[in-house]
Amino acid sequence: MSLFREHAAELSAETVVVAAGRPDRAHDEAVNPPVVLSSTYYGTGSLGDGDRGYGRYANPTWEPFEEALAQLEGAELPGLLYASGLAAVSSALSLLPASGVLVMPSHSYAGSLVMAGELAAKGHFELRTVDITDTDAVKALLAPADGKAADMLWLESPTNPMLGIADVQALTDAAHAAGAIVVTDNTFSTPLVQQPLSLGSDVVLHSVTKYLAGHSDVVLGALVTSNPEIRAELLHHRTIHGGIAGPFEAWLALRGLRTLALRVERSQASAATLAQRLKDHPRVESIRFPGLPDDPGHERARKQMKGFGSIVCIQVSGDAARSGAEAADALVKALRLWLPATSLGGVESLIERRRRHTAEPESVPENLVRMSVGIENVEDLWADLEQALASLDT
Repeated sequence: MSLFREHAAELSAETVVVAAGRPDRAHDEAVNPPVVLSSTYYGTGSLGDGDRGYGRYANPTWEPFEEALAQLEGAELPGLLYASGLAAVSSALSLLPASGVLVMPSHSYAGSLVMAGELAAKGHFELRTVDITDTDAVKALLAPADGKAADMLWLESPTNPMLGIADVQALTDAAHAAGAIVVTDNTFSTPLVQQPLSLGSDVVLHSVTKYLAGHSDVVLGALVTSNPEIRAELLHHRTIHGGIAGPFEAWLALRGLRTLALRVERSQASAATLAQRLKDHPRVESIRFPGLPDDPGHERARKQMKGFGSIVCIQVSGDAARSGAEAADALVKALRLWLPATSLGGVESLIERRRRHTAEPESVPENLVRMSVGIENVEDLWADLEQALASLDT
């Protein structure tokens, strides 16, 4: 690749998203990596490390994205691309030993919670869930005085959908002291806002579907680590369990990555503006956005992040005619520009009442609405929200 790793550290992340993962410079060669559609590769003799051999082992189209993501996260080894975010979750959970102990946020991505809960119910490991913003409570579960120490700490900060902020450095230090490895889901923040490896995490997870690809047109996941032993285990799991990415999806993800810095800059700024306007609206019962000075996670976010993200969550007030959940549904239906759909991190602004998903934890309020702010004009977004909120009183 033309952007050598030894020089990447000298460049800003805004430059790396554009320059990383390019082919070597040669006269009349393409500036973008090609899509390679092949299930197998020429070869004779024994296969070893670094040999492609077969399409489940490797594909040249994965590699530019894997290298670019590693450079953005500050990893010393290429990342690993997966068929989906949950395929990456499955691979990360495979690092747990049999009958091990996993500590996971009680509020985190529902798919991760469901998968961990099902595996725990089958006896693969013990699952301990906790409010990840309560550092002392997490530490108590990592190394209980009268129980087994944890083998893995799963972090998500900000959490989905409650936007809780964990003290990532303190918790990774405590996990390592207990002998546990740390996996951090960095989907909400992206490596432009937070780099968990620099805060001590062993593995970083992304739903590439979201901000990294950024256009709501691919389903992919990724893992990044600087530990060669851990990476070898993850690679083996991906190869044997078959959670591999399609080459065209990988190519689209790299294409989307090129505009990540611009998209994050715009959507973060708009999210901050909307949160400031929403916080005093009479129909907003409560609001969560780490960028607000009175948000419970503001100080932690300010210290360990380079921004506050592009997700805003509100709880919609009910009235005599309908509950808060019914008012939240009415709000979503009244919007004309915001798209009522799940997922997040795309160029378009998405909104939904989270408890419409049966897998969402019951501790998530019924009237909570999650907003993924896109890159549209912020005044157009606000005008749409304002008219939808006003419609609740008619």
